[in-house]
Amino acid sequence: MGDYDPGLLELAYDAKRFALHMRSIIEMAPLQVYYSGLLFAPQSSLIRVQYLKNIPWVAMEPKVADMWSSLIQALEGHTSTVRLAVFSPDGKLVASASWGETVRLWDTSTGKQCGVLEGHTSQVNSAVFSPDGKLVVSTSADKTVRLWDTSTRKQCEVLEGHIEEVYSAVFSPNGKLVASASRDNTVRLWDTSTGHQHGVLEGHTKDVSSAVFSPDGKLVASASKDRTVRLWDTSTGKQCGVFKGHTNWVNCAMFSPDGKLVASASWDNTIRLWDTSTGSQYGVFKGHTSGVNSAVFSPDGKLVASASKDKTVRLWDTPTGKQCGVFKGHTDEVNSTVFSPDGKLVASASWDNTIRLWDTPTGKQCGVLQGHTKWVNSAVFSPDGTLVASTSSDKTVRLWDTSTGKRCGGLEDHTEEVKSGVFSPNGKLVASVSRDNKVRLWDPPTGKQCGVLEGHTNCVNSTVFSPDGKLVASASDDKTVRLWDTSTGSQCGVLEGHTGDVQSAVFSPNGKLVASASRDNTVRLWDTSTGNQYGVLEGHIRDVNSAVFSPDGKLVASASRDNTVRLWDTYTGKQCGVLSGHTSKVSSVVFSPDGKLVASASRDATVRLWDTSTGMQCGVLQGHTNPANSIVYSPDGKLIASSSEDNTVRLWDTTKNTTIEIIETHATIDIRKFSNDGTHLYTSHGILQLKSFFHSGGNRSLAHTFTNSLYVTDQWITCNMKKLLWLPVEYRPSCSAVNDTANLIVIGSASGRLILISIDFTALPAAYLQPSIAVIAGKGFLGLVGRYKL
Repeated sequence: MGDYDPGLLELAYDAKRFALHMRSIIEMAPLQVYYSGLLFAPQSSLIRVQYLKNIPWVAMEPKVADMWSSLIQALEGHTSTVRLAVFSPDGKLVASASWGETVRLWDTSTGKQCGVLEGHTSQVNSAVFSPDGKLVVSTSADKTVRLWDTSTRKQCEVLEGHIEEVYSAVFSPNGKLVASASRDNTVRLWDTSTGHQHGVLEGHTKDVSSAVFSPDGKLVASASKDRTVRLWDTSTGKQCGVFKGHTNWVNCAMFSPDGKLVASASWDNTIRLWDTSTGSQYGVFKGHTSGVNSAVFSPDGKLVASASKDKTVRLWDTPTGKQCGVFKGHTDEVNSTVFSPDGKLVASASWDNTIRLWDTPTGKQCGVLQGHTKWVNSAVFSPDGTLVASTSSDKTVRLWDTSTGKRCGGLEDHTEEVKSGVFSPNGKLVASVSRDNKVRLWDPPTGKQCGVLEGHTNCVNSTVFSPDGKLVASASDDKTVRLWDTSTGSQCGVLEGHTGDVQSAVFSPNGKLVASASRDNTVRLWDTSTGNQYGVLEGHIRDVNSAVFSPDGKLVASASRDNTVRLWDTYTGKQCGVLSGHTSKVSSVVFSPDGKLVASASRDATVRLWDTSTGMQCGVLQGHTNPANSIVYSPDGKLIASSSEDNTVRLWDTTKNTTIEIIETHATIDIRKFSNDGTHLYTSHGILQLKSFFHSGGNRSLAHTFTNSLYVTDQWITCNMKKLLWLPVEYRPSCSAVNDTANLIVIGSASGRLILISIDFTALPAAYLQPSIAVIAGKGFLGLVGRYKL
């Protein structure tokens, strides 16, 4: 045997990390390893350094992490929220429980799914292995507890008796009993050999969230929404202790390995430790910024891991109560966390549909890019495409140079979360809106703050520039709209009169009026030159969600929670039409280009067309299966595109009131506008190609000059509806923007990363550059038509 080679060992370690991290794409599309796999591997990865060559069609590579983070692997396969993940006693398997009605088993060494346990008829809330690993017990909203054989993957018992949803269950240390916690305020004990009920532990006054046996099996600790933890004697079923101190629901309780402590997790944002012999509080762990869903001890009892609604997993030192690690990366609430038997791994389960494995010795994520430190809320391009402004929950606005991908400004004076930012029409200003009640103006070239628009006394909901960019209007929960001079930053008008929160404001096409929509059930018109109220549009009987001017400015259409759209004469303020027909809240409304029609989208899942001259309904567009949220007209007014919470965009022929194309968007998106030639849709996630245009009725000469469409789904960047580049979990979008003129994509993530990727279409394989003109059953599924697999 040759001499020890540390370099070879390092390469082997790096190769293992690479293979585990990219496992899902290796199985799905192996050749993507040479593209997304290498492209998104850390800068210091030996595999990346050795094998990443120039990818000809990637003009600007994303700035990635320097080194591997604590995240080892994301186990993907569940199609719904993962409520819980737990290791088998030997650490070789993970069982995960999902609201998709299944329990799944995973091999921890490879991440491979090795079993799907099906049988529950409603969401599965928990799953746990028996001490010998031969059984799994699961609980469900179907009111049952089920036992499964891990070797055969078959159901071997259904434990029935609870009269409400069962939240969790756990085996006794000897595996002879199961304790289950339910919404019916009880804990029930079951004999695993017979399936018979062994006892009912009654005393809680509200839902019991979880129950757990002590290491010696003599006690059960139960956590409840009545804000208490209770101890029970398993031999008698009698209550022998009540721990009080939490100020909100207690979600779980867990014994330390020696049985001397109980850790409880609560929606009061804390974890509390209790001494089981005295009943006194031993310690309080504070640090989470939202409710704590679960807490668990490490096998040696020296650490506690907690999972929270704040999307993090945190590690705590048991003796001192100090926080010693924060695992960030989940893009939604973390439901539960558990240590591996050797304590070297932590598995966390989340609402983002993934289970993530973390390396506990490092105690921290070490590969977060410099930039935002929390969730990115929005990203928007400047009008000329040279800058991107991003806003974040970390209270900052940041500017990025699109030619280099480097940050060129950190706008850091807000004192609360920044909700959104918008460029002025000429791109010379950025206006940002924050929960600190302020609007701030920034100079993009220097990154300096050039105006703090102070005056609002409550949260600012939206801001908009006037058509000439000289004014900003801001709408606030303080019941006012305020006008600001962008050259001086001074307030030039307080538009007072609303008696409820103002949700939005919009300028008329000529900039002389502002229309504001409020929860006081009115729309108000304001003269921008004087700040005087010009008219009160009264008639709605519930909140007004939005208002929009007609193209000529003569009409205003308003959308309301009273299920109606109303038309108003701008000059007289009189109501000239009540458009009734929707059976739920109207989300948005838009005029046709010629102003003769109004289209409305509603939570009743329909889009409706109305004649503005008569107020009569002239079309009901049905097909969405969930609420419709945004709509736009094509430039010629012959088509309407609508987006929905059913994760589709539908294209409608307004002359026939029929669906001519359905596009699966893999997320709920907003549609911004049609392209000028009508071949594409600009959306909050990128550009969607409309295949029906090329299939029939379109100008076929445009097929040679059409806009190439880049679009960001949850897992993919697509080009002309063909999968181009896969996105690993840590680079998946919380928001995204696409600049079609520069072929540039910006992706903001929950972890605070913001990456820029530029695509060179001249270097792409020819198959990507052809429009997908086939229409299959009227549907245009992303990546399924004209698919070109790398």
